[in-house]
Amino acid sequence: MADNTQDLNARFTALRSKYSSAGFTHFEPLQSEHDFLQAGLVWGTVEGNDTPRILLIALDEGHWEYSNEARLDDLAYELLAAVAGDDWPVFTELCDPANTRCFALFGLDGTDGTHSVDEIPSINIIRDYERLNKNTTLRWSMQIYTRLMHKLDAFHEQVYQTVKDRVSDKNDIIVEVAKILFLESFRVHHKADTTFPYHDQQLNFREVFDYRYVADKGAEAVAQIQAAFDHFKSHPDYVVVTDDGSENAIFDAKTHLQLERPENYAFLLEAIQDLGPVKTNEGKVVPGKVFDDRGTLADVAGDVLGRVFDVFLRANFESKGGLGVYLTPNPVKQAMLEIAFHDIQQDQKTVEELVAGEFRFADPTCGSFGFGSVALSRLDTVIETMGGLSDPERESLKQKMRNEAFIGADSAPRMVMLARVNMALQGAPKAKIFYTDNSLTSRALKPNSMNLICTNPPFGTPKFKSDKRGKESKAHYEAMMEQTLGGFRDAKLQVDSYNAYYDHVKEVWEDIGDLYTDENGEPIWAGYRTDLRNVSTGKKARYELYPTTSGLALGSKPNNKGEWQQVKGGSIDPAVLFIDRCLQLLKPGGRLLIVLPDGILCNSGDRYVREYIMGKKDEKTGEFVGGKAIVKAVISLPADTFKLSGTGAKTSILYLQKRPASDANPEQFLPEPQTDVFMAVAETLGYVVKNNVEDYSAGVPNDLDKIVGAYKRGE
Repeated sequence: MADNTQDLNARFTALRSKYSSAGFTHFEPLQSEHDFLQAGLVWGTVEGNDTPRILLIALDEGHWEYSNEARLDDLAYELLAAVAGDDWPVFTELCDPANTRCFALFGLDGTDGTHSVDEIPSINIIRDYERLNKNTTLRWSMQIYTRLMHKLDAFHEQVYQTVKDRVSDKNDIIVEVAKILFLESFRVHHKADTTFPYHDQQLNFREVFDYRYVADKGAEAVAQIQAAFDHFKSHPDYVVVTDDGSENAIFDAKTHLQLERPENYAFLLEAIQDLGPVKTNEGKVVPGKVFDDRGTLADVAGDVLGRVFDVFLRANFESKGGLGVYLTPNPVKQAMLEIAFHDIQQDQKTVEELVAGEFRFADPTCGSFGFGSVALSRLDTVIETMGGLSDPERESLKQKMRNEAFIGADSAPRMVMLARVNMALQGAPKAKIFYTDNSLTSRALKPNSMNLICTNPPFGTPKFKSDKRGKESKAHYEAMMEQTLGGFRDAKLQVDSYNAYYDHVKEVWEDIGDLYTDENGEPIWAGYRTDLRNVSTGKKARYELYPTTSGLALGSKPNNKGEWQQVKGGSIDPAVLFIDRCLQLLKPGGRLLIVLPDGILCNSGDRYVREYIMGKKDEKTGEFVGGKAIVKAVISLPADTFKLSGTGAKTSILYLQKRPASDANPEQFLPEPQTDVFMAVAETLGYVVKNNVEDYSAGVPNDLDKIVGAYKRGE
């Protein structure tokens, strides 16, 4: 034991010396109940002003599991419990005998919760983060975060193991928690005298939806809460209107509260309602936003609530065949959004649109809207660090962004509901997240309207068994894909003609096959293969590619003569279609970061996709001609990135910027040159997948931290 202590002392002394030599000369030791670590705070002085603190933690061997963000949150909160006032650190460095990693803590750098970073900023610029830490009740919010995490996990286990209820699997429990969180959000954001009908009575919602009332009334209270949910689930405050004018509530008419056991309601409501008095970072009790004498979820910092929801979701979902297929690992989300917003902040035109409230973020295959949650925090940071805005103007712009800037779509109703609740907890109940049969064809997603898209679309063509059911499934899938490729025509392959197209010679739409059109004879959806022109002067059509800012073409591919022809729906990877669709949705100059299978980026059969994106290379000039986008970066991801989703497919992040358009002809691209492409390979993401869980104890680095740092430095 003495040797271990000596090693730990030496390790911590070396860590502290590293910072003191860099100018962080002030030090405060921290006490812990754990004998396997040493910790302390260091900070420096710039122009007579102290910088924010940095938390240093040295661990004994065998405790690297604390590099998991949720575990680190708990440990950091325990270590900092006795630290006075607002002096909580923004960053921390964690080390053991074999590993070292740096983290941004609690979202204090303005990002989405605790996450790993490339390096600790230098003493000269770390003060830039000081203004971001202005939440006067952050310590209380973090206390509630820790409590909520343990309570929600305990509730999940209770319903699954001991007080079993009307749910069939672990994912159903998550859905029921989301419904209760929706009602709690409704309780704290609506008037105290809000009522709902129950039989021949009008009951006060706040009185009924209370853990003490449930404990007293039991099954009667449960029946009343179920009735309240049915009454409030389509409340107009939670209905969003998408770009096509359709209205979308969080829950549909068939959705009801399934839980029936009063014990479960009492447990969960007490966990989210019995929060104690709200306290400032100095420990002073202050009135809550709803109740003077006690706090509610309305008093908890929005990004903290979003982190609770995300961590709870990731920790408890059933992986294969369950919600896991919709969850992108946090390191991937963080890296993609950090790269995107680094470039956005240097793009004057986009910043001007942001200040004007015209910035729009989208994920057309959004799942639980994890990308949107991170984007919300990053957007807040950009607004917070902008010059020339007063504090009221900043807050007004943040709220405008919450109301108007976020768009998401998914074909899984359960995930859309989780996404809507997720954003509601972060103060964005009006985020335009909606269910759609198909994001590739939905008119609720408007071409040339988005500044930034981050997405992880479905990819790969499914394999089918050779038995009767397999053949039926295959036929259904191919018919569905034909419907997608042909827009709204009959889902039957037409081999003798191309589907609807715009004849640029005659300047009219040619209606070939079954097609829904408006009163002017034009397709209702603007996304038919408009980038293909019939260049033949004879009877037989011959199609060539003419890229436009709002058109599509990748439902077809060129033959060896360069003539574009329709492809069979069952033979094309949906990811190819999503590249085209996302580029169509972006404004000229907009950015797309998309996770793709490596085959699209390197297989010879998909070369036409790459040429469609960036154009063909002119051998004389070396320039790429005719493409729709500039390729900014390609980052290879580890093979086990999506192992929890049941796939070992090798994937990469592709970063594209849609080419700018001509002012004289908004449908025509300008010949923006293709610059050097940033390329990198991530071997690990900070964890390995073992027994269907993310294991952080293996001591592997998160290579994306270094990669993002290199990109931002222009290396």
